[in-house]
Amino acid sequence: MENKHIASEIVRVENVRKTYHDNGVPVDALRGINLVVSQKDFSVIAGPSGSGKTTLLNIIGTLDKPTEGKIFLDGEEVASKNRRELADIRLKKIGFVFQAYNLSPVLNALENIEFTMMLRGIPADERKRRGLTLMEQLGIGELADKRPNEMSGGQQQRVAVARAISNDPRLVLADEPTANLDSATAAKLLDLMEQLNHESGITFVFSSHDPQVIERAHRLFILKDGQIISDKKNV
Repeated sequence: MENKHIASEIVRVENVRKTYHDNGVPVDALRGINLVVSQKDFSVIAGPSGSGKTTLLNIIGTLDKPTEGKIFLDGEEVASKNRRELADIRLKKIGFVFQAYNLSPVLNALENIEFTMMLRGIPADERKRRGLTLMEQLGIGELADKRPNEMSGGQQQRVAVARAISNDPRLVLADEPTANLDSATAAKLLDLMEQLNHESGITFVFSSHDPQVIERAHRLFILKDGQIISDKKNV
């Protein structure tokens, strides 16, 4: 089918619903979501706990499938693709920053950052150079040989961010990326993300309660009870 979506869109969500079952009782986590994220956007999905932010982020990132509706990434409908096709899309196009970090406990910080680059076939010397550069930019250069259990939560979060952006993804999805950081470290992290957004054209979509993140949003979606109640651009 011919793609009818405009070229500047990187994400389109159409009439997405997500229903879970709790002891046989249906629970609607998302109720008819429609949104568009343009290339190079710096977008934030905000809302109270339980509003559906993480569920929506996971569906956009193809980690979960909607009960109903369609998801388009770069104009390509992805909700109907199989597991292998979705894994390939994630590897090539999406970087993730998870609230729980999701670092491998048996790898040191640099190895964690290099992992997705290795899957892409990037040579070892380039992986190491890129990983160490990102660690220096994030103020964690001294942690290259440390494993996750030897790092604080904030340090692990910065390693997770470095991993997410190491592959030059088209899209980065970040679930509460500043939740475990002090305000000064969070500001540095957001500065780096804005720099990557401006200079490399990486699109960012955040889920966040943090006023520091929300005030930097180019586009702000407010989610409540599984529905978008506000969608506005910040000039």
